[in-house]
Amino acid sequence: MNAYVESVIENVKRKHGNEPEFVQTVEEVFTSIAPMVDKHPEYEKADLLNRMVEPERMFTFRVVWTDDNGQAHTNIGYRCQFNGAIGPYKGGLRFQANVNPSIIKFLGFEQTFKNSLTGLPMGGGKGGSDFDPAGKSDAEIMRFCQSFMSALYRYIGPDIDVPAGDMGVGGREIGYLYGQYRRLKGVWENGVLTGKGFSYGGSLIRPEATGYGAVYYLQEVLKHENDTIEGKRIAISGYGNVGWGIMKKAAELGAKVTYFAGPDGYIHDPDGVVGEKLDYILEMRAKDPMHCKPYADKYGVEFVPGEKCWGVKDVDIYMPAATQNDVRMESAEKIAASGVKYYIEVANMPTTNDALDYLRSQKHMIVAPSKAVNAGGVGVMTILQGVFSQYPDEVLSNIRNEKGEFAFISFVFNDLNNMNPNESIYEYKNIDGAGIVNINSLTGIDTTHKYIEVEVLIPGLGSVGKVLVYNFNYQGK
Repeated sequence: MNAYVESVIENVKRKHGNEPEFVQTVEEVFTSIAPMVDKHPEYEKADLLNRMVEPERMFTFRVVWTDDNGQAHTNIGYRCQFNGAIGPYKGGLRFQANVNPSIIKFLGFEQTFKNSLTGLPMGGGKGGSDFDPAGKSDAEIMRFCQSFMSALYRYIGPDIDVPAGDMGVGGREIGYLYGQYRRLKGVWENGVLTGKGFSYGGSLIRPEATGYGAVYYLQEVLKHENDTIEGKRIAISGYGNVGWGIMKKAAELGAKVTYFAGPDGYIHDPDGVVGEKLDYILEMRAKDPMHCKPYADKYGVEFVPGEKCWGVKDVDIYMPAATQNDVRMESAEKIAASGVKYYIEVANMPTTNDALDYLRSQKHMIVAPSKAVNAGGVGVMTILQGVFSQYPDEVLSNIRNEKGEFAFISFVFNDLNNMNPNESIYEYKNIDGAGIVNINSLTGIDTTHKYIEVEVLIPGLGSVGKVLVYNFNYQGK
């Protein structure tokens, strides 16, 4: 390995040896880029790598809240603004009992590279708290979120730092956080938080976006191998927004998730999670996110308690989509022995370094890295919320036309009440303004509420689903 890379890794181990997750991700990333560093001696002269492993800013803060019985509780809040070289810091907030500085730094480091891979102007950051929403009432979660934002709001903003959701932080928590931010600032800054509800500035497809993006990345992997997704059987871990998005998009594309694992064990459904089962996943998760056994009880399928599905042989693809270090060496050996060809990382650092090296060494396997695979979520919410908020007078979205050209889209309608989905009713303008291409991909119209439904494509990811568009230039007859 490159001597400079080795020295940086050893420096991180010496300085941050008490932060195992952070050390792990630095070692994984820098080991993989060593060949590139060999070709660029100027990196060492500028000490680029040592600069990259130190966050630009990281701070903690006290979060005091009261439960429904009036008892006060104190938690720790974190925000790591890791790197803002190419844009505002961007990354989620995680509320989970095991959150600590190591996990926040590892996530911020990974987020920096993931965001850069989208090609969008976003830096990397991460935050959260050791507060666990599980078992808390809505009122308790609201009071915690309000206290959390009261300490954080001074340090974020649309052009400074844009938090989002993560584990333990969904639409409910984002709503409470944004409400407190607006109360404190006295302004409507739509771009300060992503993951908001659709009714107050959020994206319709944000919950599915990361899972959708992972499946589109999988499609590209299969295409590279002269293979297709139709008929593929998939085993995943996790059934939160990411896992649910994988289930949903896989079903739409002719594949099916036949295994999924939760904290209490794993489910085997040979018919796949399709149709009404997708709705039940949401219902089950809302009632009790820690147990997937109710799915087996309802649909009469196999449930294996206390185990993960890594190593099953009757699948074509593995997609770990739960949390960090989900797949360790013992599981990696089972995966390799199963004969399954495709291993697609979806969660943040779901595989330990030794297990990942082992899987990569298997000649029969294709391994796709998480930083690229799970970039769909941040890409979607930045495009669909950030870009729209910058151009309130017309809808501009970074998508492609049928020729694959990167372009902006401008909607111009002549008669809102007499739209025909089969006609070319809006214009597609190339980014350089040269030429106009008519598009026929309108999928839905609602003349009462004055919105349209269009399919959104992102370069490198393909279709990320449908989005309702309210803001457009309407030119009546």
